[in-house]
Amino acid sequence: MASGEYPRGVKIGVDVGMVRVGVAASDRDGLIATPVCTLNRDSRKNRDLRLLLRNIVELAAVEVFVGLPRNLSGTESASTAMARSYAATLAGMISEAHMDVPVRLIDERLSSVSAHRSLRQAGLNSRQHRKVVDQVAAVEILQHAIDMQRNLERDVGEPVVQDRRRSLDPPSASSEESDISQTYSGRKEEQ
Repeated sequence: MASGEYPRGVKIGVDVGMVRVGVAASDRDGLIATPVCTLNRDSRKNRDLRLLLRNIVELAAVEVFVGLPRNLSGTESASTAMARSYAATLAGMISEAHMDVPVRLIDERLSSVSAHRSLRQAGLNSRQHRKVVDQVAAVEILQHAIDMQRNLERDVGEPVVQDRRRSLDPPSASSEESDISQTYSGRKEEQ
């Protein structure tokens, strides 16, 4: 890709948490980010990563932005390391699936705070927040990235180096298909 360019097409935003992962997607023109689903984290079997990979394939995504939760001072924490590891594993899975979809880390300081504020302003109580806050944070991460790309007329974020240490089978056509169809458009939080 030449300097001054960035991928055009559907982009995915990911908000990684200890318990849940929020997923958002842009339209094909890369103008508006919308919620897709919330996945439960599965750090042992990486089921959430397999479902995320399936989303990337089904939406024909051209780029993935994973939120990087730095401290307000810009320093890194255990959450930052977790997001970096998650992004590297995802990049490795994408590579193993023979896809050319870059994964980039994007600063997400205060995205969850902003997501909670937006949900409160929309009239949702804190119990209702849990069902969608990760998706809203993923929307904020992705919208920030695509707005910066458009304004700067170049790609943004920190490129992720693929984690080739693990070998995972590609997502199988099992119960994951029904989980994906149930989680699309934020209609259902994964059980």
